[in-house]
Amino acid sequence: MVEAPWCPVVELRQYTLRPGRRDDLIDLFDREFVESQEAGGAALLGQFRDLDDPDRFVWLRGFAGMASRTEALERFYGGPVWAAHRDEANATMIDSDDVLLLRPASAAGGFPVPVGTRPAPGEPAPLPPSLVLATIWYGHGPFDATFVEFFEERVRPVLSETGCEPLAYLQSEHAPNTFPALPVRLGEEVFVWFARFTDEAHLDRHLERLEQADRWREEVLPTLSARWARAPQRLRLAPTRRSTLR
Repeated sequence: MVEAPWCPVVELRQYTLRPGRRDDLIDLFDREFVESQEAGGAALLGQFRDLDDPDRFVWLRGFAGMASRTEALERFYGGPVWAAHRDEANATMIDSDDVLLLRPASAAGGFPVPVGTRPAPGEPAPLPPSLVLATIWYGHGPFDATFVEFFEERVRPVLSETGCEPLAYLQSEHAPNTFPALPVRLGEEVFVWFARFTDEAHLDRHLERLEQADRWREEVLPTLSARWARAPQRLRLAPTRRSTLR
């Protein structure tokens, strides 16, 4: 029997920052906004630098459900830590509204419960050498149970053969946004999978092998593109020192 996902609701948040301000936000975020959000009921899944955009900060936040999300956001954004640091954080940002609300696509599609502990705030720690790849497919329509079956039986084996083992695979959550102070992208149909790689060479080798794989080019990609989705967005993400997902 497959257990219920650890975080049934996940936010994928992409921030466009003012030029040169990403490290300022990351230092503030990792110091002040990790434990303070988790104390209110959120799970900080990961914080990342986008390797392909020096002014993009990406992070993942999970919740036990939509009601828990509302309560956790009310606690944090109505609390003393955000009040003390919001002006400093907002000064680094141009846009923080690029947010996808997601849910695991199957009982086995959620993020695994983290193992180990993150470094404490201010504790010297090297940057993790690993990278995370987020692959976002935008659907022509909903990603239904037939697509999830297609992913599990046709897509995932090819990913595995080319050096990629998805950690989690999620799709759009269309529940009403009950915390409108933080917008989400409404009306999107997305399917997202996340995978971890030991380093940049490992990640790039997977993408090269995937593009060259006969099954991917001749069977999987044509079916996926024709029936369900347009070309994906790929985010190559470098975890921060205090990212749980690394």
